[in-house]
Amino acid sequence: MRVIARRTLRDFWERHADSEQALKAWFHEARSTRWKSFTDIKARYRSANALPGNRVVFNIKGNTYRLIIRLHYNTGYAFIRFIGTHAEYDKIDATTI
Repeated sequence: MRVIARRTLRDFWERHADSEQALKAWFHEARSTRWKSFTDIKARYRSANALPGNRVVFNIKGNTYRLIIRLHYNTGYAFIRFIGTHAEYDKIDATTI
């Protein structure tokens, strides 16, 4: 997948240093695969949840942080829509972000 934009992840781990290794691992794995459907994601990430509009929520670092991406399965693009703590996640509408 082509992940847009890695800088969003880097900016986050600069503020939350404990997330760096988990986000780097997720990024490198996402970049080296080609998800064709949510089923492909769920096979690898059991705690991932599907949202409307081809969005997926990932639990990062043992469920400490949440990452939302929007996927374009046909083109192989994954757009980072949100990364934050659970408290920050609770304040957004994950279905429209």
